[in-house]
Amino acid sequence: MSGGRPGGLARWREHDHTRGSLLASLAVLALPLLATNLTGAVLYQVVDLVFLSRLGDAPMAAVIIANQTIWQVVMMIGLGGSFATQALVAGAVGAGDARRAERTAAQVLVVGAALAAVVATASLFAEPLFRATGAEPSFAPYGVPYLRLQLLLAGGLIGAMLFRAILTGAGDTTTPLFITIVQTPLALLVEWAAIFGHLGLPALGVRGVALGMAAGQVFALSVGLRVLFSGRVRLRLRVGDLRPDPRLARRIVRLAWPPAVQMMGLVVTTFVYLRLAREFGAAVQAAYSIGLRVGMVVPLVSFPLASACATAVGQALGAGQVRRAWRAVGAGILIHGGVLWTAALALVVLRVPILSALSGDPAVVRYGAEYLLFLGGNFVLMGVQLVVMRSLQGAGDFLVPMAISLGGALLVSVPLGYLAVFATDLGPRGLWGASLVGGAVATVAMVSWLATGRWTRRGLGVRVEAGASAG
Repeated sequence: MSGGRPGGLARWREHDHTRGSLLASLAVLALPLLATNLTGAVLYQVVDLVFLSRLGDAPMAAVIIANQTIWQVVMMIGLGGSFATQALVAGAVGAGDARRAERTAAQVLVVGAALAAVVATASLFAEPLFRATGAEPSFAPYGVPYLRLQLLLAGGLIGAMLFRAILTGAGDTTTPLFITIVQTPLALLVEWAAIFGHLGLPALGVRGVALGMAAGQVFALSVGLRVLFSGRVRLRLRVGDLRPDPRLARRIVRLAWPPAVQMMGLVVTTFVYLRLAREFGAAVQAAYSIGLRVGMVVPLVSFPLASACATAVGQALGAGQVRRAWRAVGAGILIHGGVLWTAALALVVLRVPILSALSGDPAVVRYGAEYLLFLGGNFVLMGVQLVVMRSLQGAGDFLVPMAISLGGALLVSVPLGYLAVFATDLGPRGLWGASLVGGAVATVAMVSWLATGRWTRRGLGVRVEAGASAG
């Protein structure tokens, strides 16, 4: 690790999360992550939605449907890689093995580059992929070109996600924040210019949305690589570390695929629900797609604390401090629950004005407001489930959270959704209620597994195995 710099910023970057106040550690980790999400996700999503709403309901719904289905698969694979990266780096840093953390980080970037190449190839099949979402045929002229460009430029997203995961696992969440503060306005500026034809650019419509997003991500990745190789942060990569290491790459993939599959299970559920919502007409499907996009804001506010818990748990177990890992989970549930429930309450109370600002169709507003009411119930459950899930993953326990999450989504929510649509007269609210039941089942199962304590032993086992192999 690089030497610390004097001043408050260095103390945040170099903070030792295996000792001292646990609340201070969570604050040092979570506050920059929260600021990053508020700037890079919430602010971006809000302004992006405003731009999309000016294009009309059909282009907006097409972009959202592409984002919530096919593009979400890419996002979830990237998240799986970032979760595994965070756990491996956190365990190595907690054990005081900086070189293992650095070698792991370099191989993560190599694996990420290979993934980006595969995703770019998928852009050749944008049209059949968009049709597979079940979107209204009238949405295709907007959704297909948007999706094609998104897949082609996915390397920026994947690389930027992995860079943030590397530093988050190392305990440095301030550097990604500073990069995001510049990245977000840059992305929005390019998006605005490319959508509407400003600053000498042609008016590209929905393609401008993809270009703006990609511009910000490529900028973040470029700066991130410079930072990692310069030694200005806790880890310093060397060019030689980028030489492919098949054994380490396989280990990374082995840990990354369960959370990736877990996240993709949620995408499949969204895909199925989009098709089921279509049974009630285009207005319900549009309302569901817009409600999904609006609902993304709340987890973006709360997720940083859950991610901070993953780092705290991973570093504690890497240092052999099981009791501290338990305390991190407990503190995370209390704080995260309060934040998420407050944000969910605000979303429910303001659901009609929010949707009215995004759509001029009264039917879309009515159905969307009903969906957000049920979504608020899901957020209440998520106040507990998300911290537990990320803490287990931070400990290196990926298989059990995957099984529980997939079970709740594919074995409960999806079958109940089909029954609600085709075997009852509950209408759209039956579909929304099925999702709530699946979330409740998954939450109870996740907490029950946490209570067994087996994840603490499994987490330490992963650390020991990784350390022995990388040494």
